[in-house]
Amino acid sequence: MTFGQVVIGPPGSGKTTYCSKMREFLTALGRKVAVVNLDPANDALPYACEVDISELITLSDVMDRLSLGPNGGLVYCMEYLEKNLDWLRTKLGELEDCYLLIDCPGQVELYTHQNSMRNILSALAKDDHRIAAVHLVDSHYCSDAAKFISVALTSLVTMLQMELPHVNILSKADMIEKYGNLPFNLDFFTEVLDLNYLLEMISDDPFFSKYKKLNEAMVNLIEDYSLVSFSVLDITEKESMLRALRLVDAANGYVFGDTEERSIRELMSCAVSAEFEYEKIASVTEKYMNKSGES
Repeated sequence: MTFGQVVIGPPGSGKTTYCSKMREFLTALGRKVAVVNLDPANDALPYACEVDISELITLSDVMDRLSLGPNGGLVYCMEYLEKNLDWLRTKLGELEDCYLLIDCPGQVELYTHQNSMRNILSALAKDDHRIAAVHLVDSHYCSDAAKFISVALTSLVTMLQMELPHVNILSKADMIEKYGNLPFNLDFFTEVLDLNYLLEMISDDPFFSKYKKLNEAMVNLIEDYSLVSFSVLDITEKESMLRALRLVDAANGYVFGDTEERSIRELMSCAVSAEFEYEKIASVTEKYMNKSGES
């Protein structure tokens, strides 16, 4: 049995950076880590890669030979990988006792309604790979009511489509107020509280007012399931990385022993104890959010 993370999310959400930094963090804790690149468009990897889909297929080759665009090319690549799954199984079988970090493509459709990624990961799960999906989205979407509703809906659909233990993360915490101050406290967004308040903020927009009933139905769908919540990640902080790791460990069932617990305490230079909900977002609020209320 092997454990690992499948890192998914929109383009530019920080998946490759996350894999690189999480590999460093896990290695410091004493875990034996292997990174698997399943993004055929990722030709500038910042990490050492034990398995690379470019050995099987690349997006540039598909676009050149089949005259496809980037979106159609990525769909073709994932369908090709699904049909040649034995290649991936063989590669993973060569990795002994490794914790897997699987870096995936950024096309949203691959996780919302196209079946190849789900089928690939489902097959790996049946092969006794205990994996959890880590879904990254840019934290600055919190400053735009319409975009955050879209992010929450996309996260819910992705959770239902992928059928894996799932952790949603707001990445790039240092950019959380890049486009303006948040209209509510950060826990409103991490806990996905009453989204009707966000609907009121866009009700005067002529474009969104045309789709009032649709927006209300989407918000009710998100709230009725009560499955969507987010953790905030600052990739530069050990505490934030540890918090994300523990969420994933709880999701995929990984249990660390006394040796790793000691490594955590040494790495963090302090005893790590249970946190209250506010403490999970306190450092991000203090470092990156405008507490004065001024733009």
